[in-house]
Amino acid sequence: MSTGASNPEYVNARVRSRRAAMLSDEDYRKLIRMGPSEIARFMEETEYETEINALGTRFSGVDLIEYALNRNLAKHFDDLLEWSEGELYDRIVRYLRKFDVWNLKTIVRGIYTDSDPEEIQTDLIRAGELDDGTLDRLVEVDSIEDVIEIIEGTIFADQLEDAYEAYEESGALVPLENALDRAFYENLLEDLGRPREGPQAKYVEFLEAEIDFRNARNALRLARSGADLDPAAYYIEGGVLFEESDLNRLIGDYDTLVDHIAENKRYGDRLSGALDQLRDADSLIQFEHALDAALLEYADTLSSVYPTSISPVLSFVLAKEREVENIRAIARGREVGLDENEIEEELVIL
Repeated sequence: MSTGASNPEYVNARVRSRRAAMLSDEDYRKLIRMGPSEIARFMEETEYETEINALGTRFSGVDLIEYALNRNLAKHFDDLLEWSEGELYDRIVRYLRKFDVWNLKTIVRGIYTDSDPEEIQTDLIRAGELDDGTLDRLVEVDSIEDVIEIIEGTIFADQLEDAYEAYEESGALVPLENALDRAFYENLLEDLGRPREGPQAKYVEFLEAEIDFRNARNALRLARSGADLDPAAYYIEGGVLFEESDLNRLIGDYDTLVDHIAENKRYGDRLSGALDQLRDADSLIQFEHALDAALLEYADTLSSVYPTSISPVLSFVLAKEREVENIRAIARGREVGLDENEIEEELVIL
């Protein structure tokens, strides 16, 4: 735990500058019309220049774009930690463990699908707490048991081990992925309480929203998986939108689920545009993208309400994450020959 005073004013000023340099919706529309090599050249004229130039002699095409995106993302989040002090530093460290969750899910999925280690490496985002040596070891193993052994002592190991039996019984990855999410959110909420005002209150409010949208996503994924799993068993505590008993009633029903979100004053009053996107979604992927857009919109709202809290930092993390995912989706879509409309459906934009 870091000691000393937090410095949110300084960090948020730096974050606002970084946010201003991010790609616009118009930039995405330009990229959709480009091939992978053209996308890489476009990125070379943006703040991705350093990464493209450093990696350009070893990689090309989509591989170059992927590695440059992930390295740039890690650089930005390393900078966040370098700038921040005191409790703000500790909160950011905890939140950036979401990329440990991403990496562990990527590795587990790779084992499940018998993917090549190099393919798994490409998708890793080295911005969490797991060091490069640990990640390099993890991509080389071929069993979930080996993963659990390597991450022993982290916040994820016990939850993943407890979920392994359910994974073996069901043959579905849902128990393992949910175990990682649950460990992450439990650690985030630890010692926070439920303050009613002040910077910490806005931090808690953001985390509650993220948990609520994660529960909504999990309910629909379970419905589509076809696995004989109880949705309530995969409920993540800490949100304000759902009780365990709600999930069985809402699972698999877009309209009822969206109505449930809209009826909550906190979200219904602030997310009218995002809720319209949710209602228009005609597939699980579109629904999940709409949830991502809603969470980003909500984080931006909290940032404007309380600019000296951690909210602007969290909003930047989400926005940067979305930018990277959008560029990756465009590059991969162009590589496999998707048309412009198909690629645009894969993007998360506000």
